[in-house]
Amino acid sequence: MDGQTPTITPVILCGGSGTRLWPLSRRSYPKQFSTLVGEGSLFQQTALRLTGPGFAPPVTVTNEAFRFIVSQQLAEVGVSPGAMLLEPEPRNTAPAILAATLRAAQLDPDAVILAAPADHFIPDGDGFRAAMQAAIPAAQEGEIVTFGIQPDRPETGYGYLRPGTGSTPVTFIEKPDRASADALLAEGGVLWNAGIFLFTVQTLIAAFARHAPDTLAHVRDAIGRARPDLGFLRLDAGPWAACTDLSIDFAIMEKADNLTVVPYDGEWSDLGGWEAVHRHTSTDADANAQHGPALAVACRETLLRAENGGQQIVGLGLDNIVAVAMPDAVLIADRAHAEEIGTVVKTLRAEGVPQADTFPKDHRPWGFFEPLILGERFQVKRIVVNPGAALSLQSHVHRAEHWVVVAGTARVTIGETERLVGENQSVFIPLGEMHQLENPGKMPMELIEVQTGAYLGEDDITRYDDPYAR
Repeated sequence: MDGQTPTITPVILCGGSGTRLWPLSRRSYPKQFSTLVGEGSLFQQTALRLTGPGFAPPVTVTNEAFRFIVSQQLAEVGVSPGAMLLEPEPRNTAPAILAATLRAAQLDPDAVILAAPADHFIPDGDGFRAAMQAAIPAAQEGEIVTFGIQPDRPETGYGYLRPGTGSTPVTFIEKPDRASADALLAEGGVLWNAGIFLFTVQTLIAAFARHAPDTLAHVRDAIGRARPDLGFLRLDAGPWAACTDLSIDFAIMEKADNLTVVPYDGEWSDLGGWEAVHRHTSTDADANAQHGPALAVACRETLLRAENGGQQIVGLGLDNIVAVAMPDAVLIADRAHAEEIGTVVKTLRAEGVPQADTFPKDHRPWGFFEPLILGERFQVKRIVVNPGAALSLQSHVHRAEHWVVVAGTARVTIGETERLVGENQSVFIPLGEMHQLENPGKMPMELIEVQTGAYLGEDDITRYDDPYAR
């Protein structure tokens, strides 16, 4: 090294699908893409925190379902997408971090990596970057640095770290029960395990060669046989499937003898549940946290959230309640039971309730749509198409469509005819007719679609030309 501070390559893990923040977080649109606390989504906050001077473009690891959400949210905050890796299936954090590391090594064999989840809340970006800079010398000397959070309460939702001293290694402590958490806090010196790591690519590759050689071989193969796909790098499914489902803690960190813990005493949360959201949201004099069109009357220590501007949620005489209203689902829970929401989602899933996993707003590569009304033989949707984006050239066997443009201008192709449709204008798509919708403008284009027919399912579509290769 020439003494200069190295450029850091962020690795952002963006494939999780937690359920403890249901109904806002669901399998089809998990919490990292939602605005929970602060400005922008958690993923956008993470990307912005790890961009600017001293940072290379990020390596983002996600999956098929989220790839266009990732690229769109990065574009919205002006962050270069860098390398975006697509996992064929979830294999936990060890293969994901290793894949990103191997990809970064192809670009710079001496790269310094900061691996971080996409869904953490760290409002003091400058403070976190300072802690990271202080840890770089240890990483350059061959250490794997993990960041520990100074605990301020006996927390049962986090794992803990007991930093090593001298020849004593770092101890990882699994999520404790309340009595054990009380004891750990009284002991002093222990830290919450943030799951954020700093290392050189060569250090981590060597650690996998020593502690998880099979994973290293499979992931190397998946990277070596990866193929580009519309700006993404799609990992090869065969060797990826052979990877064991392992966390990075279990695969490497708990076995490594070159692990260093750097404390971080700033505000931090993985926002793992509604209790954490309440804790990090501004509150009124009675400790009520409110988001969206919400009103708390004679309430105490209550969280009220309306996730749609057309809703109004009112809490009257509530004490220690979580109430979250979405267009298709409402959660009302005692805060003391908020950690049990994941179990409730499993019950909904077992009963075939679509709201368990499916978000009301369906995000697509070109924008999104959301159902407004569903009736017998008809459905009404709101469709928003991003600037310059286009839907596939397609037709439907069982339905006709009426489009009314309410914002922007649409370029519509029906059969051999192409026309521009402006605000307050409409167009009819006959059943079976080949058609395409585009937004030629520089602002989002919005329309209302009325579908009529015997079958209105999303699978009634024949694509003839698709810019997203679906």
